[in-house]
Amino acid sequence: MFGDLSGMMDKLKQAQQKVEETKQRLNTVLIDENGADGKIKVTVTANREIRAISVDDTLLQDAEELEDYLVLTLNKALKRAGEINEQEMAIAAKSGMPNIPGMDMFK
Repeated sequence: MFGDLSGMMDKLKQAQQKVEETKQRLNTVLIDENGADGKIKVTVTANREIRAISVDDTLLQDAEELEDYLVLTLNKALKRAGEINEQEMAIAAKSGMPNIPGMDMFK
């Protein structure tokens, strides 16, 4: 019985390490999103961190319009980043999980 428990603990540690490695890798996955007819470009990581924002000079004349486009473009980019993050983290967690009866949360 304790052999099985020890094996499960090792697998859980491996799963935790795999999740941490995936988090680090997701920092290098960049998602570009364009808005306002290409006048705004945002780059975020798959960990939902903003890396860059580029704004065309023509949008600098109207602060309200700029804010609206920024919100829309950032939301689209962060949504895509979140989807990628969730998929990758689920794969990482599932790959290292021991087979425990009744624990099929990743199916």
